[in-house]
Amino acid sequence: MSTTFSHTPEAAEEEFGRRVAGRLSAGNLELPHEIGERLRAARMQAVGRRKVVRQLRTAPAVVAKGGTATLGAGWWTRIGSVVPLIALVAGLLVISAMQDDNRANELAELDSALLTDDLPPAAYTDPGFAQFLKTEALSER
Repeated sequence: MSTTFSHTPEAAEEEFGRRVAGRLSAGNLELPHEIGERLRAARMQAVGRRKVVRQLRTAPAVVAKGGTATLGAGWWTRIGSVVPLIALVAGLLVISAMQDDNRANELAELDSALLTDDLPPAAYTDPGFAQFLKTEALSER
């Protein structure tokens, strides 16, 4: 009986199954023939079910005419891959619209502040006015 183990889980599972089957077969020699046959039949059914379960674990890979491999290749798979892209584009459009609204509100506040101020808007563009503000700030110190 081998006691070496492989590094993959599937190989370790196979080795464990072989060791258990060996022990069961060794103990089967001491049982009456009728019970041994029922155990053998039950073992064969268990092995048959195990193969079915192993086949269900894998998903079929389908290669389309374009040469790309997809799993399942159904309409739901295609829709499921497009939905995140649509959500991303919608999110970017909403963010852009919100930023445009915020910028428009900021400009409206600035315009209203300029128009309701005591000074005319032309005073802010006059170079002498900027110099006047600098000298006023220095004289207040």
